Amino acid sequence: MIQAFIAGVVAGYGVAVPVGAIAVLIVDASLRRGLRVGLAAGAGAATADGVYAGLAVLAGAAIARLVSPIQTELGWLSVGALVLIATRGLVVLRRELARSGAVEPSAGAGSGPRHGASVDSAGRTYLRFLALTIINPMTVVYFAALVLGLPSIGNGAAERVAFAAGAFLASLSWQSLLAGVGAIVHRRLPARSRLATSLVGNLIVLAFAANIARGLLAR
Repeated sequence: MIQAFIAGVVAGYGVAVPVGAIAVLIVDASLRRGLRVGLAAGAGAATADGVYAGLAVLAGAAIARLVSPIQTELGWLSVGALVLIATRGLVVLRRELARSGAVEPSAGAGSGPRHGASVDSAGRTYLRFLALTIINPMTVVYFAALVLGLPSIGNGAAERVAFAAGAFLASLSWQSLLAGVGAIVHRRLPARSRLATSLVGNLIVLAFAANIARGLLAR
């Protein structure tokens, strides 16, 4: 069981650590809304990884075969979701920029984030990141490949639970680290600098979407 847990931890870091759109969005959520919302975003992404790890040890090969014929459609779904998320972020940033310009002369630098915090609750952020991460079922293919390469993981219920738990905890620890980085910047940068950094983050997410779309068009 310990071996399965360690394998899950390694797999969880393997899928979470590579910098992608979700990582950028987690940092951005923490940067604009603070640590609580950032941690909720990271927990949503980690939950999706844990769910897919569990699915992989239960029926990974079958799911991989099911997903394979619709990879292109799922890819376009991911592109659309990323574009919507980034566009929404840019719209919110525009409102916050206008608001900060109106209140900054008479209010402290911390007033901007408090206004923004009312826009998104931690619970809504968790659900949004869970949904955004879970629409990428290629993650279950990744976990399924690992399970097929390590057949002892699927021998018993305890090993399966240990593998999924290891993947979830590893992903959660990494996403929480990203949220912490965003929170540190959130506290140290003035409001307008945070907005500028968030603008860059949303543009990076659009770039990720464009790169996915380019790969789909090249098929």
